[in-house]
Amino acid sequence: MKRWNGWGDVTKIYPLPQSGARYLAGEVGTGQPTPDARIEEVIACVPPSRLAAHPLVQTEAEERLRHARGQSLPDWIALRSGRIPAFPDGVAYPTCDEDVRSLLQYASSTGTGLIPYGGGSSVVGHINALPGQTPVLTVDMSRMNALLDLDRSSLIASFGAGVRGPDLEAALKPYGFILGHYPQSYEYSTLGGWIAARSSGQQSYRYGRIEDLFAGGHLETPQGGLELPVVPASAAGPDIKQVILGSEGRFGILTRAAVRIRPLPQSEIFLAAFFPDWESGAEAVRAIVQADIQVSMLRLSNAQETRATLALSGREQLVDLADRGLPIFGYGPDRCLLYYGLTGSWTQVRFARRQTDALIRSHRGVLIPFVIGELWRKTRFTTPYLRNTLWETGYALDTLETALPWSEVLPTALEVQDALSRGFEDQGERVLAFSHLSHIYRMGASFYVTYIFRRAPDPDETFRRWQVLKQAASQIILHAGGTISHQHGVGVDHAPYLPVEKGVLGMEMLESLRWSIDPEGILNPGKLIEAEDGD
Repeated sequence: MKRWNGWGDVTKIYPLPQSGARYLAGEVGTGQPTPDARIEEVIACVPPSRLAAHPLVQTEAEERLRHARGQSLPDWIALRSGRIPAFPDGVAYPTCDEDVRSLLQYASSTGTGLIPYGGGSSVVGHINALPGQTPVLTVDMSRMNALLDLDRSSLIASFGAGVRGPDLEAALKPYGFILGHYPQSYEYSTLGGWIAARSSGQQSYRYGRIEDLFAGGHLETPQGGLELPVVPASAAGPDIKQVILGSEGRFGILTRAAVRIRPLPQSEIFLAAFFPDWESGAEAVRAIVQADIQVSMLRLSNAQETRATLALSGREQLVDLADRGLPIFGYGPDRCLLYYGLTGSWTQVRFARRQTDALIRSHRGVLIPFVIGELWRKTRFTTPYLRNTLWETGYALDTLETALPWSEVLPTALEVQDALSRGFEDQGERVLAFSHLSHIYRMGASFYVTYIFRRAPDPDETFRRWQVLKQAASQIILHAGGTISHQHGVGVDHAPYLPVEKGVLGMEMLESLRWSIDPEGILNPGKLIEAEDGD
């Protein structure tokens, strides 16, 4: 069963090794855990539903609790403390377009807000019910999850928008195909959610971001259905698909989506290398991408993340090997770890490996001939479970990300990391912050920052600390000209910063489009666009 107040399956546990506990204690202090609210206590606080009866709507308290929040740190603080300011008034599970149409009509006639819900993996507040007088209905799309059509000659597959990542790939594999979209939330996130939030997968350099994969589909709106035709390319005016991408449910509920697929690759390997410092590693990955070498993934950790990754992994033999072996090559504490993936035919992978390894060596990199890269592949979707363990040990963990041109990405990443690390100096509290470059482009890269700090005994103080850190980092990103979100979307947490990126006219265009589709403001109110609905 899925956890109601944390990440993932309740039966999966990622233990914190003793070496990791010692490392965290040395970096930020010993964690001081406080008890979490029990589910029975929180269920008892769920208020009566305000919804009128409808055959598709469930109003049981536990069902509403399990759909009340996502996976952001503010969500965790609310769920773990039991201090949840608002719950959906009901949950519906449509199974077809007609069901979604019926729910939209119901919402319009009763003045109810509708929140589209995929896998509940949002980390910026996309799916949260907000306090207010308007009743809210969460529309869980998980039962619209089938493979609907497979065009083998055109390499197009159509699915119900509620299909989760593992189920999507499992449906394609017997036919010899793959989509290849692997966000960190892959275990629970859905195709519709990826499209709604403009998701990016770990191997996007080969397979593309979701906007490269989304070929068309069907949207249900308060003004009727909208078919998004599947064609190879079109010059027939602006592409409506690009408007739906990243719209976060404000412009309609996506019920089915066609995606561009590929044949399963013959070969795939994940490898690792060390560099003496982050700058050398960044120059290497830039050179690899700008040489058009067919890698599928490049992920370069800075020195702080390299140390944290090794310490928290529990694999002390790897730490010992790095400590004893790398100084031979003149590598000190600034050493950085690169993971890279090669995917394709046998010939493509062999050729790409020779090219990549040569560029790594030419930038003072040392190739690791054993299984660090393969260990990363095996654990890449289990590491989020460490967040549960850290919370229960007394630590809060959050992430943020952006994308910038090459000239700005490293200086900005270091400035953000420094601001986070010094965020609570006046309180005598420390923050462990570390970064990696994860999605590499010819013109620049995204950087992804993880930060860990001790939870306060009072949940409100833990939330306040998060606000301080989030605001400081966001202001630095905006000042540098970075995007406020490279892959997590906008939701609630990034909405205050979106006007800086879009501009006044851009925000007016989005609001005008939203109003033309949803004049009553029933679709995911309060998300993406901070504006009064129903004007």
